[in-house]
Amino acid sequence: MLRVLAVDDEEPALEELLYLLRADTRVRSAEGASGATEALRRIGAAVDAGPHDPAAIDVVFLDIHMAGLTGLDVAQLLAGFAAPPLIVFVTAHEGFAVQAFDLKAVDYVLKPVRRERLAEAVRRVAEQVGDRSAPVLDTAGDQIPVELGGVIRFVPIDDIAYAEAQGDYARLHTATGSHLVRVPLTTLEERWRSRGFVRIHRRHLVALGRIDELRLDAGSMSVRIGTAELAVSRRHSRALRDLLMRRTGR
Repeated sequence: MLRVLAVDDEEPALEELLYLLRADTRVRSAEGASGATEALRRIGAAVDAGPHDPAAIDVVFLDIHMAGLTGLDVAQLLAGFAAPPLIVFVTAHEGFAVQAFDLKAVDYVLKPVRRERLAEAVRRVAEQVGDRSAPVLDTAGDQIPVELGGVIRFVPIDDIAYAEAQGDYARLHTATGSHLVRVPLTTLEERWRSRGFVRIHRRHLVALGRIDELRLDAGSMSVRIGTAELAVSRRHSRALRDLLMRRTGR
């Protein structure tokens, strides 16, 4: 049973969100705060009181655009707490999903809030809260938010075979399809280097473990990943070959 704080400086939106949350049987209590300052005061008091206090907060459903401090500012401040509540962003703007990803939000719900979409966010939170004595699973480091038909979904990074640069965006390719995200390829390269992703071309970042074949043809190099054949630039060819050789122990 979840203890929820909903934060929005627009009263009608806050009342609607509280109504939907209180109708969910997994929510023990849902209280509202009309701005960032009030939210931080209540969260600070709840953290100081401890997880077993009646005023404890498991999760904050947080609007982004608010007067004064934004929801992103609040989330950054909460990151400095020893045991902060989980965060679900609720916003009319899809363009902040990457920041939500960086701030380790559990979910990102777009306004107008649909009952079934909010229920999915509550489910995600309930799974993470579980037994409060157990460590909380950090899903944000293992997933990336993508927009699908007006809904933000989180795709496991392990499902991504390669990423393709498209200007300031990147297209992520998985076995079941592709997703466009508002993140430059250079940013993904920095974040995912430790996860086995390597740059093979100015346009492509690939998961090393997903490479099926390395092909050499008249001095040019390419890799095959599933049905896709991707060129390897001369700049990256030697480093890629060395990585693959070390991986196979040759």
